[in-house]
Amino acid sequence: MCCDLKRRFLLLYATQKGQAKAIAEEICQQAGAHGLEADMHCISEMDKYNLETEKDPVVIVISTTGTGDPPDTARKFVKKIKDTSLPPDHFAHLQYGLLGLGDSEYAFFCNGGKTVDRRLQELGAQHFYDTGLADDCVGLELVVDPWIDGLWLALKEAFQLQKEKEGMSTDAVSSSPSAAPQIRHELNLSSEVQNLKLEDERVKSSDVLTQKLVDIHLVASARDTEPSLVHSVPPVSQSALNIPALPPEYIEVQFQDTHGENPHLSSLISEGTTFEVPVTKAVQLTREDAVKTALLLELDIADTVFDYQPGDAFCVICPNNVNEVEELLHVLGLSEKGEYFVCVKVKQGTKKKGATHPQHIPERSTLKFILTWCLEIRAIPKKAFLRALVECTSDAGEKRRLQELCSRQGASDYTRFIRDSNVCLLDLLHAFPSCKPSLNLLIEHLPKLQARSYSVSSSNLYQPGKLCFVFNVVEFPACPARPVSRKGVCTGWLAELVTPLLHPNKNTLDAKGGSSSSTEKISIFARPKNTFHLPADPAVPFIMVGPGTGISPFIGFLQHRQKLREEHTDWEFGETWLFFGCRHQDRDYLFKDELRCFLENGTLTHLKVCFSRDSSTAEVAPPKYVQDVIRLYAKEVARVLLEERGYFYICGDKKHMADGVSDAVVDILSMEMGADKLEAMKVLAMLREAKRYLQDVWS
Repeated sequence: MCCDLKRRFLLLYATQKGQAKAIAEEICQQAGAHGLEADMHCISEMDKYNLETEKDPVVIVISTTGTGDPPDTARKFVKKIKDTSLPPDHFAHLQYGLLGLGDSEYAFFCNGGKTVDRRLQELGAQHFYDTGLADDCVGLELVVDPWIDGLWLALKEAFQLQKEKEGMSTDAVSSSPSAAPQIRHELNLSSEVQNLKLEDERVKSSDVLTQKLVDIHLVASARDTEPSLVHSVPPVSQSALNIPALPPEYIEVQFQDTHGENPHLSSLISEGTTFEVPVTKAVQLTREDAVKTALLLELDIADTVFDYQPGDAFCVICPNNVNEVEELLHVLGLSEKGEYFVCVKVKQGTKKKGATHPQHIPERSTLKFILTWCLEIRAIPKKAFLRALVECTSDAGEKRRLQELCSRQGASDYTRFIRDSNVCLLDLLHAFPSCKPSLNLLIEHLPKLQARSYSVSSSNLYQPGKLCFVFNVVEFPACPARPVSRKGVCTGWLAELVTPLLHPNKNTLDAKGGSSSSTEKISIFARPKNTFHLPADPAVPFIMVGPGTGISPFIGFLQHRQKLREEHTDWEFGETWLFFGCRHQDRDYLFKDELRCFLENGTLTHLKVCFSRDSSTAEVAPPKYVQDVIRLYAKEVARVLLEERGYFYICGDKKHMADGVSDAVVDILSMEMGADKLEAMKVLAMLREAKRYLQDVWS
């Protein structure tokens, strides 16, 4: 009888934006088909599990946030296991497998997972399954899917080993066809995609739902030889498909009346205290003919307890685009229901294990409020969402194409036409017009609308009661898979919001000082745990590298330094370097006048600039990028870092700038130390560890 019982394993997830939770839920759903039961919990729910006494295998899915930190939900857990008083055999009884999520665009790839993995090993825990590290830069599924496929065999072997240790007879082991031979199971996964070669015959399994070819023959015209979002070509169009299992529905939506009030925005935020503050100033920093439009906004925080240091970041709570919300309501056939209040509940009798009410969805609010403030309607749909949309699609050809896009065989099409094209739900509903999803499906599959993070570009010491920040208005040009251009969710909203401040005469008669009588307000909250700060000792020199809007936090640094110099004339101050770059000197040289003032009054010791798109008549062309300029000052950079124990700050684009700067610094260290490149890389790693080489970067 005991062989019929499902074997339990503990499944923990630590998520920041919902990715890790979604993957844990996928594991939980698949477990039943393998005769297993996942006891799933958020890693923060430490009252619901106890690793100190856990006897069953543990599976952990954990993401990474910020500059290599574990997600907020894992902070208490990490703090607990990092207790230095714990003995090295504290978790000697524990068997676990860990799946880390990260983005190789950032320096500390999968560091959240690596931190937990390393500490569990130090405390004596044993792997029953090799660690997987999935890279969102190229597609999490490239590692996640095969990692989950291999998990079931590893779990069954772990249970078998557990029985043998308990002295139970091996004859008691289930002899079901899925029971595996008792061999050590290894899965060597890395973020290096070239090391991951999956062949169809290797990944196919009797446990995976195989979708047979739809029994229709679509005759492609001669010009339809190239695949697109809505059209496939052989071999995908002729393949049997391995598609995910259909996620069980678990949300129930009830329409009520139009009476009542929507919740306050602060109720949507669990990360900290929110402050509603007025926007008192807006300045366009770039010329109209610049490639990108950069805006500076000033917020009045005088009447709040919001505090910050130069270099800090904060978050802006933003809504979805109002036109996109209206369009989505129209496509869903719910235009008349937008102002109706809806009650969202967990569906009775749902087959989804551990189903709970989504924390980011109010118990009662209008439908328009949910689509505007709660759900990321621009999110790139996950394959599980595509799988659910298949069931809402009536046209056979459209249904088949959606099946392909969520299948193993259509993985490259998914990456090309959905992921890389930034396709969202609205784009899919236009491309597949017979797809008519229910409202509950959207709430189940669309992630939480995240607040957007920005670097502070001011000093509270220099401008008391003010907070400034700078951003480029993000533009997403149209493409074949997405025929409409769009602006960034938050930057587009902010740009529209401050139009009266940018062009006061067009919108208001009261235009004194560039502010209108109806000052707009935005909601903000602090982003904790930041190390991107000035050196504690003002005598320590530092180097700043910030092309484009990457200069933003350094304006705050220099404002702060100038005020300290004015107030403490007897202090010793170290030298300051700024490397700045932009496309054109006369179009997008941000803070040009302010930098000249900092240079003239001695706050800034050295200013080095470059312009990548300006033509030059010089015999030797000047360097175009900051990483090239830095190489010209190799001895000075090495002196600041190696002899004077100075700091090095980088802010801006990760892929096209920060990596190039890091390479330049490694070359400089290698050359000036007379050491090989590997030794120089070790020195740079030590600088990072000592928090003397700091990055605030984005992809």
